[in-house]
Amino acid sequence: MVDFEKAERLKILPPYLFKEIDRKKAEVKARGVDIIDLGVGDPDIPTPQHIIEAMKKAADNPAHHRYPSYSGMNTFKEAAAQWYEKRFGVTLNPDTEVVSLIGSKEGLAHLPLAFINPGDIALVPTPAYPVYNTSTLFAGGKSYFMPLVSENRFLPDLDAIPADIAKRAKLMFINYPNNPTSAVADKSFFERVVDFAEKNSIIVCHDAAYTEMAFDGYRPQSFLEVDGAMEVGMEFHSLSKTYNMTGWRIGFAVGNSKAIDGLGAIKSNIDSGVFEAVQMAGVAALQGDQSCVKDMIRVYQERRDLMVKGLHDAGLEVETPKATFYLWIKVPKGHTSARTATRLLEEAGLVVTPGNGFGDPGEGYFRIALTQTKERLKEAIGRLQKIGF
Repeated sequence: MVDFEKAERLKILPPYLFKEIDRKKAEVKARGVDIIDLGVGDPDIPTPQHIIEAMKKAADNPAHHRYPSYSGMNTFKEAAAQWYEKRFGVTLNPDTEVVSLIGSKEGLAHLPLAFINPGDIALVPTPAYPVYNTSTLFAGGKSYFMPLVSENRFLPDLDAIPADIAKRAKLMFINYPNNPTSAVADKSFFERVVDFAEKNSIIVCHDAAYTEMAFDGYRPQSFLEVDGAMEVGMEFHSLSKTYNMTGWRIGFAVGNSKAIDGLGAIKSNIDSGVFEAVQMAGVAALQGDQSCVKDMIRVYQERRDLMVKGLHDAGLEVETPKATFYLWIKVPKGHTSARTATRLLEEAGLVVTPGNGFGDPGEGYFRIALTQTKERLKEAIGRLQKIGF
């Protein structure tokens, strides 16, 4: 008899949040309920046509049918570097300071394998995208959680990290604009992070997947714009949200050459890079007409305004976010995150994400993703108001 007992690294993981949500959603859907899914941040807007056409053209070229370079095509890395300089004023060497990724999640998951030894510490925000913690655990490391709370504008309190923990830490994950709280960070915060990292010899990993999804004229910064950032860290970008390319699986990491080299060394032993036709589509996205991004922002801003008003009218408390397509909503008094999410699903057919699923400090909140049409969001508001709280 074969023993299929799972490895210890799997046993210590918390249940993957969205897998459990999918299970509950399927149960309710099987009862014939019309589900409005506001749970997962997967854009419903199609990929822009000029990007699709670039992919088609590149796929027809046999030159792109062979193994790609694990670090990325020079053409793609150059396009990423040019985009960074134009968008943030950050100059990058595409040969040593840029690496292509099979989506930014892949890079975030592999990074600890390059720098974390068993027992090493990574500083991980909470509530947060679960991959920061799970990738640390997979590398044999330990997560020291930095609570993100409203009193501190959902920024980690670096002064609250014990000195002995800071000295033992190898990595720090940060993410702004933030998922799930939709909080933003300013230059002064990034400057404090650089100072903290320099003092304690910590590699900073900034997940910047949402910098292009911002509203009311707000333009989020790159961490790398701050003096000294290139000496201590790196930044991860994704084409998924900016260009509605979640299914295409393409992103890139930029920053300190040693950090990029470490991540690249892991990738060269694990994957064979991104399909070159997809990279050529990425080039078209980064170098092409950016009006598609402006159109995307307009759509989500309209949805944000509609949903924030509807939530307020339903008696729920939520701030109007400057960025991301998430709303971080306080649960009604006397309710828990899980109870609220379950009630919304079972009584209103609405899938939302309980805040505690992102970490204990997320208790008392739930997250909505604005990935439905205005018509469906209006329907969701009507259902919310109907069940009441």
